[in-house]
Amino acid sequence: MLKVAVFAVLAAAVGYLAGLLAGVVLVHAFSSNSHDKAVEAAVTGALVVGPACAVLALLVTLGYFLLARSS
Repeated sequence: MLKVAVFAVLAAAVGYLAGLLAGVVLVHAFSSNSHDKAVEAAVTGALVVGPACAVLALLVTLGYFLLARSS
């Protein structure tokens, strides 16, 4: 069970970093804000997309391990 927890936390950390980068790239690509685009990108990545991807990665990892364990 400890292995599942470690992998889930690692997946959440990697998911957060991937979401952070994706959020920054998406805001830079699609935002029409010209005054503080860098701040908007950083905040959106760090506080919206990053945590959403972390939770998604955590749930997918836990689901994978729990389904693989029951089979």
